Amino acid sequence: MSVFLDSELTEAERKAEDALFTIIPVPLERTVSYGSGTLKGPQAIIEASNELERGCNGVEPCASGIATQSPVDCDGPLPEVMERLAQRTEDAVKTGKIPVTLGGEHSLSYGAVSGVARALGKPVGIVQIDAHADLRIAYQGEKHSHASVMNLLVEEGNSLAQFGVRALCQQEMDSRKDNRVFFVDAEELVTKGLHTVDLPEDFPEHIYISFDVDGLDPSQMPATGTPVPGGLGYYQSLHLVEHALKGRKCVGLDVVELAPDGNAAWDFTAAQITYRLMTAAMISQD
Repeated sequence: MSVFLDSELTEAERKAEDALFTIIPVPLERTVSYGSGTLKGPQAIIEASNELERGCNGVEPCASGIATQSPVDCDGPLPEVMERLAQRTEDAVKTGKIPVTLGGEHSLSYGAVSGVARALGKPVGIVQIDAHADLRIAYQGEKHSHASVMNLLVEEGNSLAQFGVRALCQQEMDSRKDNRVFFVDAEELVTKGLHTVDLPEDFPEHIYISFDVDGLDPSQMPATGTPVPGGLGYYQSLHLVEHALKGRKCVGLDVVELAPDGNAAWDFTAAQITYRLMTAAMISQD
């Protein structure tokens, strides 16, 4: 079985019972609507992680332990796939771990967040980096679509903050208003050079990070099925998340929508983003 950061971990750091982080690969590709290849994303991220250094942003998150699980079975009806993933993330949180879900298409965030919220016994605050709002009621007849995932989650009471969106429809704009979604879209972030944005004071303490790699500009991440021009920079996206976590606690995260195209640079970028987000999550536990 492939292991995240396998080349750097000591035997003690990879023990599942002691690890702070639980890597959950989800090779899901069922509702993609443009480019394909997301089912290969988790394995590409894990393989590229072997080229990472232990240190990240001044600390070594791997010293807190990283255990990698076997991939989630993505066969069968989508609600069943979501429940399999929810059981994994629920178990992780109940045992004091931070689930790190690697996709796969963005629809998987429904299962991942649902399990975390079940374990906590309350809704969470979702911080989303994305080119798309993903707030459609359904897309192409599928409510569990990658384009509908955030609509499902806000309908279940979770709070949502979106950064970097630059492609959405009128129904999604209405949903933002109806569900009190906090957002700062890409054009404002990029043209003003914003790296920090304060979340509303009443935003939940427990934060789930959902990082769609198409939130980055295609010049920095072309290996995704739905690239949109005018996106965020690498450091800008990470700084937005790190600032959002100040005074709050990360209880789970996912990195989704990598569609490997044969250029290892993009796989490595996604792996480095994952490790940097794990760093921010670890720091938020203090």
